[in-house]
Amino acid sequence: MNQRTPLAWAGLLGGTGVFMGALGAHPIKAALDARGMHPAWETAVTFQLLHASALLGFAGWLKASAGAARASARWAVRLWAFGTVAFSGSIYVLCLGGPGMGPVTPLGGLALIAGWILAGASAWGS
Repeated sequence: MNQRTPLAWAGLLGGTGVFMGALGAHPIKAALDARGMHPAWETAVTFQLLHASALLGFAGWLKASAGAARASARWAVRLWAFGTVAFSGSIYVLCLGGPGMGPVTPLGGLALIAGWILAGASAWGS
C-alpha cells in the first residue's frame, strides 16, 4: 500500500461525509427529527469526517515511513476505512429505518479503536 490508498479513502469518505451531513441537515432533517434519529445521524457524520481527515494525514505518514512503522500505519488505514464504513454506514441504515445490523456498528467501532492504537504504535516503529 502506498500513500494513494489512504488518500483515495480520505477523498471518498470526506466527500460522502459532507453529502450525508447536508442530507441530514436539509432534505431528511424533518424525518430524522420525527424518529428521534438526528443525533445518531450527526454522530455518524462526525465519525466519518473525523476518520476521513485522519486518513488524509496518514497518506503523508505512509510516504515517509518504513519498516514496522509502515506496517502499523497500513493496518491503521485498513481498520479506519473498514471501521468508518461499518460504523457510520450501519448508523445511516438504522436512521433511515433499515434493519438493525446487529454487531456491525460495534465491530466498526472496535476497528476504529484498533486503528487508533496502531496509528500510535506506528510512531514507535519508526
